[in-house]
Amino acid sequence: MKNKVYFIIIFLLSFSANAQQEHVSSFNALTVTYKFHPKFFLYAEGQLRGIEDFSYPDYYEIKGGVGYNLTKNHKPFIGIGRYGNYKNHVMDKEEFRVWLQDVIDLKSGKFKFENRFRAEKSWFYEPLKDVHSDRIRLRYRLNISVPLNADTVKPGTVFANAYDEVFFVTTEKPLFARNRVYGGFGYQIDENFGIATGYLWQREFAQSGNKNLHFLYLALNITIDGSDDKDYQFPGAD
Repeated sequence: MKNKVYFIIIFLLSFSANAQQEHVSSFNALTVTYKFHPKFFLYAEGQLRGIEDFSYPDYYEIKGGVGYNLTKNHKPFIGIGRYGNYKNHVMDKEEFRVWLQDVIDLKSGKFKFENRFRAEKSWFYEPLKDVHSDRIRLRYRLNISVPLNADTVKPGTVFANAYDEVFFVTTEKPLFARNRVYGGFGYQIDENFGIATGYLWQREFAQSGNKNLHFLYLALNITIDGSDDKDYQFPGAD
């Protein structure tokens, strides 16, 4: 018993020491998927992140696009988005981005393995410096999800998911620019609404020095099926 107490004390002291240097940030997302055809769907997403201050958003994303269900487990996608970074409550960098994406799902029993490949082209503007720049980035994410109280994700299902995503910037150094790891849980409320929450760790690699970011993730996912084919997968499965 004493050994367990000592271990907990040491763990808390270590966590407290690290927290003084690396605080927790907020990562909030709202996604909407609208299936208007058995093969085609629209996707929109909004994000707010509080990086410097947990309670005050200093980063946003507004993005969306159209996807095609090539097969049940293969979904190409094209998207566009606008992004903004703030410092001291002032716009520091604006971004316009287009990307091509391909998602291939593999299943083994109750486990779903989602392989997401993405190629991005971004244009930046820094208003305080009046500087323009651009970037080409490649991303790969392996997401693993599993329902915990059912065989598939359906209304009333609790599920767990974890992913690891790597980022490569071909126009800058270093080539390996970021690693993002997530672990969390979700709940499919009904056929349209699902929620997810968890912890996201992000490692930024740069010549000036590396940086760790710790996010508390919270998302509301909305799925609307307006097609005649109702055989779709709930947001939690993605």
